[in-house]
Formats: sequence, C-alpha cells, structure tokens
Amino acid sequence: MLDHITFGVADFARCSDFYDKALAPLGIKRVYEVSAEDTGSKPFIGYGDERPFFWIGPGDASTGQLHFAFTAKTRAEVDAFHAAGLAAGGTDNGAPGLRPDYHPDYYGAFVFDPEGRNIEAVCHAPG
Repeated sequence: MLDHITFGVADFARCSDFYDKALAPLGIKRVYEVSAEDTGSKPFIGYGDERPFFWIGPGDASTGQLHFAFTAKTRAEVDAFHAAGLAAGGTDNGAPGLRPDYHPDYYGAFVFDPEGRNIEAVCHAPG
C-alpha cells in the first residue's frame, strides 16, 4: 500500500497555488510545510486530509508522464475539482463524466497541472 508520494516541480509557487485550489473540493488541503531550514536544503508542502500523503518540493521536474488520481466521495466533488483545477490555471484533459470503458460507475475528470502532469479526481460510487 502506498503511504505517500513526493515529486519535484520546476515552479514551486505556481504549483503549490494550483494544488491548494484544485484539491480543495476533494477535502485535500495543505496540512504540513517543511522549510528549507528544517530540511537543510529546500522546502516541501504536504497535502492530505489529516496527514500528508501527497508532497511537492522545488526541484527538477520529473520527466515522462505522471498521472495522479485522487478519490472523490461524490460525483459533485469530481465536478468541483475539475472547475477548481481550470480556475487555478490547469488545462482541461477530460471533462467530468462517466468512463464506462473503465467500469460502469467510473466517474472522473482530468486536468493537466501547470507543468503538464495529468491530475484526476474519480468517484466509483453508483450515480
């Protein structure tokens, strides 16, 4: 089971602003910050609900495709994530809707973050 993930972003301020706004409709927020003084090198921001499980820090942006899917409790949360992601500067990569080719109740939406990573919110509950 995955406990958490951390990756580098080229524009730390822009990406942290994007994730602050895009993840809020899913109940995921900034729950921990570590300063450069604390780490001895660079700051990190941890996102989660009660504990951080999704971390970003300044550094070389990962090469190749990255895709992160966050669980939404409701289809309305998926819709709100998509709207918030676009409003925060993301680019549409798939409007909210059913993806029956995945399974009959797969309701997801996709947004590219400011650096091109594919971020998804998905609800598996029946409509």
